[in-house]
This record gives sequence, C-alpha cells and structure tokens, in this order.
Amino acid sequence: MQTLAPALSHSPIPAAVRRPSRPAALLLALTPLDAHEFLPGALHDEVRDLAAAYREYDPATGSPAAFAALLREVDPEILVTGWRAPALPAVLPPRLRYVCHLTGSVRGLVTRRHLEDGLIVTNWGGSISRVVAEGALFHLLSALRRGTHWALAMHRDGAWKTRDAETASLFGRRVGIHGFGRVARELLLLLAPFGVTVTVFAPDVDVAAEKAFGIRRAPNLETLFADNDIVVELAPLIPETEGIVTERLLRLLRPGSVFVNTGRGKVVDEAGLVRVAREGRVFFGLDVFAVEPLPADHPLRGLPNVGLTPHLGGPTTDRRRDAGSLAVDNLRAYVAGEPLEAVVTPSLFDQIT
Repeated sequence: MQTLAPALSHSPIPAAVRRPSRPAALLLALTPLDAHEFLPGALHDEVRDLAAAYREYDPATGSPAAFAALLREVDPEILVTGWRAPALPAVLPPRLRYVCHLTGSVRGLVTRRHLEDGLIVTNWGGSISRVVAEGALFHLLSALRRGTHWALAMHRDGAWKTRDAETASLFGRRVGIHGFGRVARELLLLLAPFGVTVTVFAPDVDVAAEKAFGIRRAPNLETLFADNDIVVELAPLIPETEGIVTERLLRLLRPGSVFVNTGRGKVVDEAGLVRVAREGRVFFGLDVFAVEPLPADHPLRGLPNVGLTPHLGGPTTDRRRDAGSLAVDNLRAYVAGEPLEAVVTPSLFDQIT
C-alpha cells in the first residue's frame, strides 16, 4: 500500500522563502535502506550537494526526543523524510521551511497547524500511482484465474487440473471502482487493452469526468457492487469512508465475482468480508487489512478463494526511485524558487488517508 491522495497540486514558493543562494542546511532523515532504494546513486549525491551544510540521520536508531534535539541543533531549512521519520515537534526550528517527504501520508509527520503556519510539505504525489495500479491489476487477474486456489492445491496437495476446473478472463468484463484518485485513473490505462466497461463511484465524478475518462458514474455503492463482475476498492480512509463497504454490499456480488482491496483495510467491514469469503462464492484479492500485520491465525489465511499480500501494494522496491526522482525535482525547484509538485495544503491534509 499506497496513500490515496487528491489530484496533484502545484504551489509557488512564497516570496518570504525565496533564496538567491543555496540553503544553509539540509537534514536527511532516512534509514540507510530507504536512502538506497528511494535515492540510489546520483539522486543521493544531488541531495547531498543542494545545501551548504548536509547531515544524515537514521530515524531507526533514535527516539522522537533525540530527533527533536537534532532538529534544534542542525536547524535545517530543508528536511527530507521517509517512512520511519518521527513526528515533528510542535515548535519547529526557526529556519525550517520545507519538508520533502519521500513517501505518502504526512499525517504522522506534521500537523495541520504546521501547514497553516507556512511550512511547505510535499509527498510522493502521483509518482507511484501506476505501480500501485499494477498491484491492483495483479490481484484482479490472479483472482480471475483462481491463483490462490491452484497455488495451494499444487504446492500442498500435489493437485492438477480436472475437466471441471473453472477460470475466468478479464476481457470484456464489467469493472467497478470505488474511489477516483490518481491510482484509479492509472488503473483505467492498464484496463484499457481488455475492453472492459468501467463504472466508478466517487463524490468527485461528474458528467465531465465521465466524458473525459470514458467511464460511467454509479449512483451509489449498491449499484456499483450489484452491477459489476469485479469491484476494486480504492477509496481513501477518512471518517466518512471507514467501514463503508459492509457485508450487505459484499453480498450483492454475484457468484464468481471478484473484490480487490489495495486501498485501505478499514474501509471494509472485515468481519463481514470474512463471512462472505468463507462461503467461497466470491473471489478476493487483498493487500490491506483492518489490523496489520495480519495476525498469523487470521481466518482469511488459507482460504483458497482469497489472495493475500502483506501490504505490498505501494511502489515495488525497484520503482521507489520514481518517488525519489520527484523529490529531487522538488528540491531543485525549491532552491530555484520555482513551483513544486504534490504540495500538501491544509485542505488536502484533511483528505489524506
């Protein structure tokens, strides 16, 4: 998994922080592994050369208090962060103006008040959306081809196909998508060669979006689940969506249908999902769960109609450099006083998972 955020935003650098010269200090708060994967080779070198003073910190080695103390000591103008970075203190170092977050949600890193007070924050924006969409497509195809059933049967039971072995194709199917952020739009591109009909339920889908993207609007979730062969869950987790996919909705899926969730686990009533899955009529592809890591004795484990991955739907290891490239582009733009991409504004902060 992936954070599902609103569309890319652009923001000019406020005049108060425009610089005629290099920033005085930059602090890179990444684990060595994250630095290697997100900023390989020349990308890391370029970040190192951006500021007059450069410091690295491994957030896995210290406490939030130690991080806050280091921030006060270094007093960076730019802070580069990733998955393991602790939350910023309420009172920021006086020179800190820009937090370049290499990954998704910033809710555990900064507060809305930080943004309101003028802190510039960017995240990975749409740089990883195509790879997240690829993960959804993987689960969709695996469910149609009964991948988990045959993996278990062949590895565990020495099974082979029989004349009544049933599989299904994606070509010509009706696909419903819940949510219409960047990942959903990238998924449309991946689905296009299969000649599917796509219906979307999302509050921001209007007539113009229907025409622009060649989709249909579902009037409600009931229609989305009842009228499609496949439903892909990509809605963000916000108070309005928590538990919105109920057992009643899942039971609207016809036998042989597929439900894929590569968005957020808590959007779905997981207890209801388990009850439906145990009946074996619907096939599931799940990358996210209400509790993570998924407990070893969880009832979803071992079900032949349920494909499971351990929240791997975000950028694959080899494509994390895409997020790093966006970050370096933003850092260059900041130093030059040019517009940034994937800026997290206070209003976007409220919508981020």
